[in-house]
Formats: sequence, C-alpha cells, structure tokens
Amino acid sequence: MTSATIHKQAINGTVWTILGYGICQSLRLGSNLILTRLLVPELFGLMALVNVFIIGLALFSDIGIRPSIIQNKRGDEPIFLNTAWTIQVVRSVGVWLGCLAIAFPVAQFYEEPRLTWLLPVVGLNAIVMGFTSTSLASLSRQMKISKLTMFEIVTQIISLAVMVIWSWFNPTIWALVAGNLASAISKMILSHYLNSGQRNRFAWNKEVIQEITTFGKWIMISTAITFLASQIDRLLLGKMLSLEMLGVYSIAFTISEIPRQIVMKVGSAVIFPVISRRADRPRQELRIKIKQQRWRLLMILALIVVAIVSFGDLLITKLYDERYLAATWMLPILGLGIWPTVLSETLGRCLGALGKPQYATWGAFSRFLFILIGLPWGFKSFGILGVLIVIALNDLPIYVAVTYGLWREKLLCLRQDLQATSVFLGLVVLMLVARSLVGIDLPAINLT
Repeated sequence: MTSATIHKQAINGTVWTILGYGICQSLRLGSNLILTRLLVPELFGLMALVNVFIIGLALFSDIGIRPSIIQNKRGDEPIFLNTAWTIQVVRSVGVWLGCLAIAFPVAQFYEEPRLTWLLPVVGLNAIVMGFTSTSLASLSRQMKISKLTMFEIVTQIISLAVMVIWSWFNPTIWALVAGNLASAISKMILSHYLNSGQRNRFAWNKEVIQEITTFGKWIMISTAITFLASQIDRLLLGKMLSLEMLGVYSIAFTISEIPRQIVMKVGSAVIFPVISRRADRPRQELRIKIKQQRWRLLMILALIVVAIVSFGDLLITKLYDERYLAATWMLPILGLGIWPTVLSETLGRCLGALGKPQYATWGAFSRFLFILIGLPWGFKSFGILGVLIVIALNDLPIYVAVTYGLWREKLLCLRQDLQATSVFLGLVVLMLVARSLVGIDLPAINLT
C-alpha cells in the first residue's frame, strides 16, 4: 500500500471517527435528557458503580486481542483470527465468573444490597460480547472506519431506544440494565454480518497464543493499571459521596470526557493502525509526518475543550433540572484537566504501534498512585472541590511518562505541545473574558 493511500485512509478514518462520535454523543445526550427526567439520580450513581467493577474485571483480563490482530503480520490468517476469538470467548466467561465472585463483598463494602444481583446480571453482557466476531478488529486493521462507524451508530440507537422505552413504562434500574444488554446482543449479532471471510470457529494454536500473549503482556498490565488509574475516583467516591451526588458527578464527568473519547477513538481507529504500517520508517521521517497531521487534530480538540470549559455549565443549566445544578461548577474544573490527555493520546498510540507500550503502562501506574494518595487528601482537606482538583490534575503523570518515551524513541514534539497549550489557554481566557463582558456569570461553587 502506497504512502498516499495510507494518508488518504488516515484522513477519511479521522473524519468518520469524529463524525460517528458526534452522532453517537448526540444520541446519548438526547436519551440522557429523557432518562434524567424519568429516573432519579441515584440510579445513575448505582449503575456507574456497577460498570466500574465490570470494566475493571474486563481490563484486568485484557491481553490485547484486538491490537494483536491489527498489529500482527498474521492478522488476516483464519487460524490466527479463530484462535484469538476462542481466547476472547474463554476470557468473557472468566469475567462473568469474576462478577459472581465479587458481588457479595462489594455489596457489603458499599452497604448496597442491590449490587449483589446487579453485578452478576449486568456481567452477562461480558459473555455475550465474548462471542463478538473478530471482523471488527479486521475492519480496523484494514482501515474501513466507515463500516465501523455505522455499526456503532446502529447499535447505539438500539441500546438507547430500549433504555428510553423501558424507562417510560418502568422507571427503575432495570431500564439501564436492559439497555446495556440490548447493546451487547446487537453488537454480537451484527458483528458476524460484517465478516467478509469465514465465520469464526473455535481453534487453539499454540504458536498464535504465544504471539498474542507475548505482545499482550504489557497491554494486560497497562490496561489493568489504566483501570485503577481511571476508575479509582468512582471507587473511592462511591464510598465518600452519596449515590445521588455520585450520579451528579457522573453527568459532569461524562460531558468533560467528550474530547478524551474523541482522541482515544481516533488514536485507536486511525493512529495505531497507520503507525503500525509505517513502523519500519526512519524515526525522523515518521516524526515529521506525525507533526503535520497532529497539529490539525490538536486545534480541533482545543476548540472542543475550550467550549466545554467556557460554556459547558450553561448547557447543563439548560438541559438538566435543579437536581444536577452542582454539575455546572464541576464541569469547567474537570474539562481543564482533559488537556494533558489530548497531548499524550495524540502521540502515545505511536509508542504502542512501535511495540513500546511500557511507557504508557508506567504512566498509568503513576496516575494510579497520584489518585490513590491525592483523592483522600483532597477530600479531607477541601471536600468535593479538592477531589475535583486532584482528578483534573491526574493526567499529568501519564503525559510525563509518554513524553519521556517519545524522547527515547526520537519522536518528541515538545515544542508543538507548548504551542498548542498556549493557543488553548489563550482561547480559554478569551472566552471567559467575552463571557464576562456580555454579563454571564461564572458558575458558583456550592460545596453543600
């Protein structure tokens, strides 16, 4: 495949990824507006807690099957795909058994009896998803992002429709459970229709297993630590705060995460496959190519983060009722903390594509320690405001680790980082001044 073809695929992939994410987020926002009027905030907090543990079990057992299919030279061979699929199925059963094992102790720790049955029931999604076709990873490998995007949109519509309709007739936690299950079932079934080759079947090839586990050992460590680093806030806040306040925090956190999710999707769907194909190029040539395309992406993401920081509270005020008012002052703080992630994620995937995922692993571990130590201290010293400041700063350790890795691999773009950060901060100040001039007050911090 020529360089021009790869370049064209990268641009198309980025456009489709951002477009698809925008549509999915619009659908999610619309459904959330309906759900927050039908369901009490406590249910969102409860479901957030359930998802933390299920995601944790999934990440702790993640050996990088999808990245292996994308990155490995044998990623198109039936024996490789079928062995990877078999490992995926076995792993999914293990995740569900893990849900059974932790359900009672987790319910006891949080003094919430509903977790005893919620974890095993919601955990069934893992088994369903375990039978998802490897066609999704193959489409990523082939850079067929448009098909993947349409797939995500369709399954999102199915899930949200089930959730909203169920909530309308029965406004209980079962509406959220049913929506998640509908998402898993639709993804599993539709994924097999995307398979242009042979259908997946059970296979067990020792050589393939060795290749996947060798590549995936750092990914497994990294994803496990990433879970601890990214979800420990909800684990601790689930004990520190009421479920109602946790639900309000989840609203602010979800909106602030929009830029992070965009850059992670672009990194996973576009940057990782493209750099994997160019991994044998000279570092200087690779660095120049990356810098040229990265600047455009940084500017797009900067505008999104600026909008969230400067005007996100107005969105919450207009869209949500007074029960979610505290989210208006939480959002700008959380939004500012996303910027280091934007910088690191737009380059960090390059390290993984070059077979150097250990830097991200060390970064995630540093982030975990930062949260583990900082969150209790912040809560004790300044209450929920201290918690939010710590969470906003928790991506800095990852940025430092990734920057060090890029320096070692001769891909460092520090000057570009400083330039982009200057533009970002300048735009934030400009928007806040403009907001003040037209008489729109900043959200008041209410710690009660």
